[in-house]
Amino acid sequence: MRTIDKRLNAKLAPVLVKRAPTLTLPYDVRCKSRFAATLDTGEEVGVVLPRGTVLRDGDMLVADDGGLVRIIAAGQSVLLVRSPDRLTLTRAAYHLGNRHTPVEVGSDELKLESDPVLEDMLKRLGAHVERATLPFQPETGAYGGGHRHGHDDTFVEDYALAQRVFDEHHGHAHPHDHEHHHGPGCGPGHDHDSHAHR
Repeated sequence: MRTIDKRLNAKLAPVLVKRAPTLTLPYDVRCKSRFAATLDTGEEVGVVLPRGTVLRDGDMLVADDGGLVRIIAAGQSVLLVRSPDRLTLTRAAYHLGNRHTPVEVGSDELKLESDPVLEDMLKRLGAHVERATLPFQPETGAYGGGHRHGHDDTFVEDYALAQRVFDEHHGHAHPHDHEHHHGPGCGPGHDHDSHAHR
């Protein structure tokens, strides 16, 4: 069994991309760095990529024998969220972000994995929600390559970078460090009062 262990960042000739066998995966598998899979040709492979890798539609991978494999984002059950007014769509995006929900952002719609609780919430906000089967490619972290949660090992560096960006845009700099602290009720929707200045 071949092992796929590299993702190419270089641009390839279209003929090489077209000839490469494909691997069709849903989003939850594309977030894993180690898994067994079956190429669309029927060949079984092992995927061993650096931790934190999130594969996107069109990514080109390299197997241990030098062979190429192209990733295809599989169609899956999603919710398409639209609204005739920007405010409702913005409020929907805010509430989804507050719940750390992966979201694909379009010019006039949001797309997320199908979830009846979130579907109900979005309808209560006044958004139009439609169920569909489509490829899903949510936004990656604003300061890094993949999804990052506020409580993992990368939080301190991400928060420091975000603070610098904020300071540059607001002409305001703090001479002291910031630490992440949990206040009462700190969860996915915690407020910023629990981020104390030290």
